[in-house]
Amino acid sequence: MSGSSLLGRDELVRAVGGTVVLGSGEFRFCSVQTDSRAVEKESLFVPLIGERQDGHAYIPQALERGASVVLVARANYAADPAFFSALSQEHPAVFFIAVDNTLAALQAAAACYVRHFPSLIRIGVTGSSGKTTSKEIAAAILSRKYRVISNKGNLNSETGLPLSVFAIRAEHQLGIFEMGMNRKGEMKEIASVLRPQFALVTNIGTAHIGMLGSRQGIAEEKAHIFDYIDGDGTAVIPADDDFSAYLASRVRGKLVYYGDGKPEHVRLVADRGLDGTEISVEGVSAVLPLPGAYNARNALGAIALARELGLSPAQIAEGIASLRPLSGRSEVRRGTYTIIQDCYNANPDSMEKALSFAASVDGDFRRIYVLGDMLELGAGSSAAHAAAGRLAVHSRADAVVFVGSEMEAGYEAALAEHTDVTLRYVAGHDDAAIAAAAAAVQKTARPGDLVLLKGSRGMALERLCAVLEGGSR
Repeated sequence: MSGSSLLGRDELVRAVGGTVVLGSGEFRFCSVQTDSRAVEKESLFVPLIGERQDGHAYIPQALERGASVVLVARANYAADPAFFSALSQEHPAVFFIAVDNTLAALQAAAACYVRHFPSLIRIGVTGSSGKTTSKEIAAAILSRKYRVISNKGNLNSETGLPLSVFAIRAEHQLGIFEMGMNRKGEMKEIASVLRPQFALVTNIGTAHIGMLGSRQGIAEEKAHIFDYIDGDGTAVIPADDDFSAYLASRVRGKLVYYGDGKPEHVRLVADRGLDGTEISVEGVSAVLPLPGAYNARNALGAIALARELGLSPAQIAEGIASLRPLSGRSEVRRGTYTIIQDCYNANPDSMEKALSFAASVDGDFRRIYVLGDMLELGAGSSAAHAAAGRLAVHSRADAVVFVGSEMEAGYEAALAEHTDVTLRYVAGHDDAAIAAAAAAVQKTARPGDLVLLKGSRGMALERLCAVLEGGSR
């Protein structure tokens, strides 16, 4: 690297296939941003071009906030060179680098940066659901032996993953990064950035099936996470997934399975309901503080990965015990009501798991489910929401509140079941809809009752917590 810059000027230009068109003086950037609002002093700003917005419009704001290097699409530069010249006159020390495609350039720059850390153990985590939870469990365990870097939250996309790897520093020994996708070709792109030596797959479900057409299409795309695993690497895959054999066929390195009795000498000792699951690793016990059988299964994958990376049973148990519940993912908030806030993401698989868990929790309380739209399901959306409605009323529910335009199909299907479950439908997902949904819950719920909030991120059902009860925590 050049000085304190994450990449030197010539190195960056070569990596992105770019041309310096404006700027002179000392070249340095210490962070990378695609959102002008997040830019700070000495940032590389990458304006992305989307369906609705062109990030080039925000370059002036990025410069005012301290950007020191800007990538510019050649087409945008050619269309209005005077605009960029004027900006350069105001900010002569800022380097403008013209590239063919700013997203591809961001990914190429990130891949170049990762190559600065050849000794870093690189791990990718993917799957249709459970990615973030599995990554967080694995990171908590692996940190008992290694200095670990991982992406924050679910910054796992074509832009999120490249931005995340720029947080790698020389002190890190292991990087574990969640890798998501919602279109064909995306996993191949981001795998080329990280080039993972190890991979953990949670499952092949139906998330983003509207974009990829079928579960087979999803499996084919997810399997690109194995592209850079060779004889020295390992893929950890679920033994009980019906695409397990296909995933195995795409791996050139070592294969390790979990689930269906694996890893050996690991037992799920006891389901403690809302308090999590007790797990024994070769006789050493720990309580995973995340409720639900699906979270315990995620832990099995993380444990299998940790065993491959040389952690002892004691280190694994310590890592499990150190984990803290994840905000918005099976998060239990106790107040007047016991609220299971599971609204960071939703697809038919995770919806089924959430309903199954809520039904499995025993106690002297009523169950009220608030179900929001599952987004990006494509042509199968109506059928999937109808199936969720039918499942909800047969999951020990006392009341179900359906929220959103897609969930109208769930409501209609639930009505057709002719049960004695109280049903309500609220259209939309603006603040007024959230208030109406909260009112529907409060009309039915009593102190101590269990309230499940489950919906896609775009529905933001967590807003119900503040409306329902400021005392929940």
